[in-house]
Amino acid sequence: MPSPGAASAEPEAGDAAAAGSVQGGGDDGMTWWYRWLCRFAAVIGGVSCAIAGVWNCVTIDPLNIAAGVWMVLSAFVLFLCEAPFCCQFIEFANAVSARADKLRYWQKAMFYCGIAIFPVCLRFSFTTLFGNAIAFASGVLYGLASLGKKGDAVSYARLKDKKLADEEKLTGSITNETAMQ
Repeated sequence: MPSPGAASAEPEAGDAAAAGSVQGGGDDGMTWWYRWLCRFAAVIGGVSCAIAGVWNCVTIDPLNIAAGVWMVLSAFVLFLCEAPFCCQFIEFANAVSARADKLRYWQKAMFYCGIAIFPVCLRFSFTTLFGNAIAFASGVLYGLASLGKKGDAVSYARLKDKKLADEEKLTGSITNETAMQ
């Protein structure tokens, strides 16, 4: 029968492992500097969306105002997902950030690119295009992260040799079948 001290130590270790995987401590194939580059690009993209969105709202054209409001909301979402310390007075900021960290990289890429494309499609202008460019770039960076690490030359050469051997077997069996007929 385990002692009470041993039973209480196991959940703490499990909680620490879960917290490490939520914070990106797991082996997901992304280096620490690339992870920070993606976060930094998203925060800078949020700043550019916010500034361009406010500038876009200073007009009487309703489509410009709608695009500007969307850009300000996307900036808020980018800050909420990537830099919850900027939203420290919002109670649910850490929960949203933790949930966003659990998303796969391709999901983040689709989401960030989608919220960056919508205002440009709504009202194509210099402000919407360049205001959303960095937010779109952060989505592209997350999309590249979803592709994974580049393979080394040795494993690529082995894969190529195996593929050539398989093709030779296939062509050899086809020529044997045609010779028999």
